[in-house]
Amino acid sequence: MSNIVSQSWLINRRHALRATGTCISLPFLECMVSASAGGQETSTPRRSAFIYLANGVHSLNYQITKQGRDYEFSRSLKPLEKHRQSVTPISGLHHPGALGHHHNCISVWLTGGKLGPSDKNTISVDQKMSEITAKHTRYPSMEVALTGDSLAWTADGVRLPSMRRCSEIFASLFEAPKGGTAAQRRSLRRRGSVLDANLAEVRKLEQKMGTADKGRMDQYLTSVREAEIRTRRADAWLDTPLPTISDSDRSRTNRDVAATMAGDYFRTVYDLIVLAFQTDVTRVATFSLGGEGDAFAIPEIGITESRHQLSHHGGDAGYMEKLTKYDTFAIEQFSYFLTRLAETKDLNGKPLLGTTMALFGSGMSYGHSHGNANLPLVLAGGSDLGLKHGSHLDFNQGHFKGYQLDKPGEHYSLCSRPANTNAHMSNLLLLMAQRMGVETDRFGDSNRIIDL
Repeated sequence: MSNIVSQSWLINRRHALRATGTCISLPFLECMVSASAGGQETSTPRRSAFIYLANGVHSLNYQITKQGRDYEFSRSLKPLEKHRQSVTPISGLHHPGALGHHHNCISVWLTGGKLGPSDKNTISVDQKMSEITAKHTRYPSMEVALTGDSLAWTADGVRLPSMRRCSEIFASLFEAPKGGTAAQRRSLRRRGSVLDANLAEVRKLEQKMGTADKGRMDQYLTSVREAEIRTRRADAWLDTPLPTISDSDRSRTNRDVAATMAGDYFRTVYDLIVLAFQTDVTRVATFSLGGEGDAFAIPEIGITESRHQLSHHGGDAGYMEKLTKYDTFAIEQFSYFLTRLAETKDLNGKPLLGTTMALFGSGMSYGHSHGNANLPLVLAGGSDLGLKHGSHLDFNQGHFKGYQLDKPGEHYSLCSRPANTNAHMSNLLLLMAQRMGVETDRFGDSNRIIDL
């Protein structure tokens, strides 16, 4: 998709929202930078997808024990073997700020933040990337969650809403607005008027507020500013034609399967992400396969229990076997996503996988004890962005006495206490951000850059 030709919606850096005689100065926003300011984009788009698996894994059957290029895929990771030269399994990373709780593990997975009783979250890496990519695409990012909340957080620590139903996701990305462009434009401008009215009312209240309330109001105003910018962007993109979708792609992605087979649902969402990347309606996507406390059952492979229930197995052999089947099933669907990226052509005629980084993993390692060290992570794709795959990248090596999968108690302790305390997952997020063009030398609680 080409960039916007006419960008009358761009805001001057000094622009202020005016209401009842007061001004609200906007921070620097992506809509203040014209896509043509530095010339038309000539390089192939860079993209990133993040896929989250709740409650960790059955690490005895997941863990790869040999580092380097000669590693063997574990039982759970076996579906990725055909993508060996395009994937890097990663061991030993952790998020120090996760604090071992379900909610915190999923919340900080892409932020690297610290969530104590009085802390608010920080921006997630996908949204940091979208600050760079949004000026080229119809939508800044795409958030999908089967159950629960999205993985995306704004700079002000506000979680972005997610979509679930496949037909609604398809319609939001590829179908013309109901009632036509004119009706949609009137709706957007009414929304803008409501935002302005809210700001006017806030200013009246602000004079009576204490310090704590003013802090909360600042957060609200940031959300209003973001809503206004998104509204202006949506208005401008109404004049840009939607991409043409082939009948085969339409039949593959415009369907509702959430209530039938889990595999069909996962693959449909992956197809939607591939189509969104291929048509360049967005370059950043997150997909949560289920929340920490409510990840759903998969009756098609004989699993009627929730993932949360299986992860808290208490040593029950039957539950552990089912958890391994669940892990393997989820990784099979991720393998399907990589296959689709590999067989879909990018704008330059090369496989889409080359310009797309895909991170699969969890913010927890061993669900039974809420262990959040030695996180299960697989980074795939992005060879055209300089990533080199084919090895098991192991940050535990040199910091522990070796994997002891035949001694579960010994191994599970590795999932609860990091062997290498300096191996922060934010270092990986920093690498991905930089490969997407984000100019920064830090992200979250990063303390170095990963060499990959």
